Amino acid sequence: MATYKIDAAHSEITFKVKHLMITNVTGNFKAFDATMESSADDFSDAKISFTAEVNSINTNNEQRDGHLKSEDFFAAEKFPTLSFTSTSFKKLNDAEYALTGDLTIRDITKSVELAVEYGGTMTDPWGQVKAGFEIGGKINRKEFGLQWSATTEAGGIVVSDDVKLHLSVQMIKQA
Repeated sequence: MATYKIDAAHSEITFKVKHLMITNVTGNFKAFDATMESSADDFSDAKISFTAEVNSINTNNEQRDGHLKSEDFFAAEKFPTLSFTSTSFKKLNDAEYALTGDLTIRDITKSVELAVEYGGTMTDPWGQVKAGFEIGGKINRKEFGLQWSATTEAGGIVVSDDVKLHLSVQMIKQA
């Protein structure tokens, strides 16, 4: 069984949410951790766990970040981390996998499916074996208790319910 840990310096955990339904606001988490265990070279039996610290959320706007940490959204004081634990990692072909798992935000856990593109495995100049993955998917924020909503004077929605997830991840094989 091989264990891999996330290489935080070469990984990004980002999300996009439509604002006023005309543009996307992008955010990320700066503090996160992930582990993958697999005995198969093609990762077809991989077990994956991931956590992110809600207080590390960053949308390049301090006021908005504060709002996201509040009761209206993540309630960071009560629920300091969000987590994901895989229940299935199904190989579709040489480069694509379907990742299913339990995502917990606040105190709500739901099963989500994410699309994974395997970028390959490479040994870096320092002899570390690294595997690269691009992960994408979509969740409905309201299903996880992120309920805040507002409408414009014209009746338009300020923040969409759908949140697009995109993770660029390098995993380091542990000795």
